[in-house]
Amino acid sequence: MATLACIAFLLATPAQRPDAESQKYARPKLLIEAEELGTRKAGDGSIILDVRKLNEFKRGHIVNASWVDASEWAKAFASNQEEGAWARRLGKLGIDTGSAVFVYGDPTTPDAARIWWILRYWGVKDARILNGGWPAWVKAGHGVTTEVKNQPVKEPKLAPESQRLAVKEQMLKWVGGRDVQIIDTRSRPEYCGTKEMAKRSGMIPGATHLEWVEVLDPQTHKFKAPNELLKLFQEKGIDLNRASVTHCQSGGRASVMAFALELMGAKAVRNYYRSWEEWGNAKDTPIEKVKDE
Repeated sequence: MATLACIAFLLATPAQRPDAESQKYARPKLLIEAEELGTRKAGDGSIILDVRKLNEFKRGHIVNASWVDASEWAKAFASNQEEGAWARRLGKLGIDTGSAVFVYGDPTTPDAARIWWILRYWGVKDARILNGGWPAWVKAGHGVTTEVKNQPVKEPKLAPESQRLAVKEQMLKWVGGRDVQIIDTRSRPEYCGTKEMAKRSGMIPGATHLEWVEVLDPQTHKFKAPNELLKLFQEKGIDLNRASVTHCQSGGRASVMAFALELMGAKAVRNYYRSWEEWGNAKDTPIEKVKDE
């Protein structure tokens, strides 16, 4: 097998002429801007979820927003996809599969994308991320409150979309193959194996490295413009028409990449949710260590 080099620079690609299609997202309704969210009327049936830390939520949040413990959801999904438990968890927030749900948080963390991904997995079709998160809302000058309102409890019938999730057995089949492109969204030290996050460190053989923060504007923390995302994916050799699976350490950063891929029109995107926390601690998983140059 040819030696893989872990390189910090991007492969050069020919300059491409921008066209109308490259200037817009393929699925713009996965995002909502602060200006649009600010025009929505109370009582329109939509659900707003704040996934920041509880003390931040208590200091001020969007009117009618409900707080979600992102850490609890993260652990719960990793350990148990029991439909009844998740129906109760979503139902307490007034969510069913027909709800319009807007998720926001601290955009320097992957929490909003994780919650978005979990909602989509359980069949919530209209789940969106507030572009730029809480800072974008504050900057737009919209209303903030400390009042907490509980949503009417529902009893949703969930419709899990199993094609959104990848498990270890599938990953073992896809390693080194051509059917699915594996995208590693961790930091470069994690990918190269110099930062240890499990019993074994390194990369899944054949995985393409694209750190999750690269799909975000470093100043606003909003998702990059369509033409920028398209260029980024092309430079990394990521084909939006091919099946993809994203992974990180525990599913959160991978959710950001899954969101960005879907935003740009990718149709077959899975999240290996248990990610390196499982892969790096297993005994039967192939791992490569590559030299950071």
